[in-house]
Amino acid sequence: MSPKPIVLRLGKFLFAKEAWERLGSKAEIITVPDSTTRETFLAGLKDPNSPLSKVQFITRTFASVKQTGRFDKELCEALPSTCKGIQHMGAGYDQIDVKWFLERGIQVGHVPHAVNEATADDHVFLLLGALRNFSIGNRLLLEGKWADAKGNATAPAAGTPIGHDPQGKIVGVLGLGGIGRTIVDRLKPFGFAKFIYHNRHKLSSDLENGCEYVTFDELLAQSDVISVNIPLNAGTRHILNKEAFGKMKDGVVIVNTARGAVIDEAALIDALKSGKVRSAGLDVFEHEPTVPKELLEMPQVLGLPHMGTHTVETILRMENIVVENVENYFETGKIKNIVPEMQGKF
Repeated sequence: MSPKPIVLRLGKFLFAKEAWERLGSKAEIITVPDSTTRETFLAGLKDPNSPLSKVQFITRTFASVKQTGRFDKELCEALPSTCKGIQHMGAGYDQIDVKWFLERGIQVGHVPHAVNEATADDHVFLLLGALRNFSIGNRLLLEGKWADAKGNATAPAAGTPIGHDPQGKIVGVLGLGGIGRTIVDRLKPFGFAKFIYHNRHKLSSDLENGCEYVTFDELLAQSDVISVNIPLNAGTRHILNKEAFGKMKDGVVIVNTARGAVIDEAALIDALKSGKVRSAGLDVFEHEPTVPKELLEMPQVLGLPHMGTHTVETILRMENIVVENVENYFETGKIKNIVPEMQGKF
């Protein structure tokens, strides 16, 4: 009887106990201590006496980067020849430099659809909150600014600037993928005037979801609200920069639940200070968990600590898909949810 394949589980999986138990009957699942550093991890991969040097498949979470560092060229070259697959628990996989793994014939998978609904809900909350100045109102309430010493209201809504309704506003969707389309579905009942979008390529009409394709510059110029839903890669890093902000309408609203670094955070701060950007809803930040104090203190910024998929149901769904993709690889030799850059290559 041949030995079980070795699966390395990086990071904590919280809810999919049954799925992992099922996989455990077919494979040997190993982990690394929380105290692991990149240096010790790389050393283990190269040590013939370490089980890491015999691993055949790796699953990883976003937070596991603390133990391993980026899955870059150095780490790829350190992987043993036995390693044939990597499964990331998330839709975005910018911590993995896919090209090096493609060169080595190592498949990379992600979880592209399970996050759509929860992320879209998060996005809509931030978008409506930014439109209505809810962050300013909440801060004034918590600071006790609604009532004076006699208990009388100091001003309507505690002095919060009057917000805006969705009616008549144009939403520019930067990245009309699965999450972007789900966001549009969520927003349609609110009465926005029009939805436009920009992708690298125009989509087929059945995927446009009623949105109109425009160029990047047209999206910047026409949008009252810019909804950011693009992956982070070399081509999208700082795509919203000083030049891009200059092309936007005065008083535009920016909402980002994708990756923080698609926006030049320093340029965003300047645009918020000048009023070019009236308000922002942000679930992600360029150097998270570190966020500039100046940005955090801006009352017109409604911010969350990367909570887009932070629900029991969504995390369970994601964890189950991670295990299913590993099982599919061992059964068929292919990861079901392989990343776009590798589709058709295996």
